[in-house]
Amino acid sequence: MNKNTLSIAIIVLLLAIAAVNFLGPSFAEEKPAQPVASGAANTADSSAPAEGEAAPDFVLTSLDGEAVRLSDYRGKKVILNFWATWCPPCKAEMPHMQKFYEDNKDQGIEVLAVNLTSIDKGEESVQAFVEEFGLTFPIPMDRDGQLGPQYQAVTIPTTYIIDTEGIIQKKVVGPWMKP
Repeated sequence: MNKNTLSIAIIVLLLAIAAVNFLGPSFAEEKPAQPVASGAANTADSSAPAEGEAAPDFVLTSLDGEAVRLSDYRGKKVILNFWATWCPPCKAEMPHMQKFYEDNKDQGIEVLAVNLTSIDKGEESVQAFVEEFGLTFPIPMDRDGQLGPQYQAVTIPTTYIIDTEGIIQKKVVGPWMKP
């Protein structure tokens, strides 16, 4: 392992430890998920959605004020990414995610980059981040902090690869788009 790779690994480890200490036990505690629709049953349990299982549906409002419902993307492959503006690996992967989106959006692949708004620096920071990186894919906002814990996005970025039937094919903890 060369010095640069080792240095990066140590920095990522230290950031993860700092994030766990900063977020404390309140972020890791399971919170009840908001029902998808009025009267809908809450099917969240204490375990993360697993590969081979259906991705739990959700409805969030995007940064631009549009409702984003995961089930509306059925029939397309979905890259569901959880991130925050203060996260260095998130910053590093965003240009690559944007390029991936531009190259694949016409091939039935969508990117939903869920901002963990309840632990971020505010919506103005998110808007500035989106503008700085020229992001054009939807940015659903987890304003009440319910979806991140439901998907157990404790280490960020965390990404779920979801197939056309809404089944989780892969969970990646850490950057999935590497330079």
